[in-house]
Amino acid sequence: MARLTDLPEWDQRRHLDRIKALPDFGPSPFVPGPPLGKRRVAIVTTAGIHLRGARPFEVGSADYRTIPGNVPAGDLVMSHISVNYDRTGFQEDLNVAFPLDRLRELRTEGVIGAISDFHYSFMGASPIQSFEPKARELAGLMKKEGGVSGLTMEDAAGFAASYLGPSPDSPYADGLSAGAALKRACDDLKAYY
Repeated sequence: MARLTDLPEWDQRRHLDRIKALPDFGPSPFVPGPPLGKRRVAIVTTAGIHLRGARPFEVGSADYRTIPGNVPAGDLVMSHISVNYDRTGFQEDLNVAFPLDRLRELRTEGVIGAISDFHYSFMGASPIQSFEPKARELAGLMKKEGGVSGLTMEDAAGFAASYLGPSPDSPYADGLSAGAALKRACDDLKAYY
């Protein structure tokens, strides 16, 4: 894995300048609503994780894999293709990239209400714009659980997936800034129930 300090100074600046362009969501919670103890939680990751024996992710993959909520950790593998993705943490402890055991502990302790029957994994080394069709499809599946921000899951996923690509038309009618609109879209995607 390439380290920032190993790159030429011009390339370090280029990578650091990209961080400045990210929206600032501030310290407020993403989602208002019921306490965690009454919520159902699902994991949606871009770590390229899938069931052992399932079709691995490939260069340019923009689809997702469904992971049952009752899967044992030993049945999960990672096929993320980016050379910049450090896999050592995942190899030592699945929960670094896919905290299913931690969710189970939180449910047992009553911190969260329930764990979703299914979780989802994308492989995040593809252009962000390519995720929109599958993000919309996944949003349709998750929509059955219902969102919390008043925006349909399909619209929230589509807007969030296309945000870093060509400027999308915001589905929000109240004239929010791009950063505030993305934050609101994440309200439905981060904790859909």
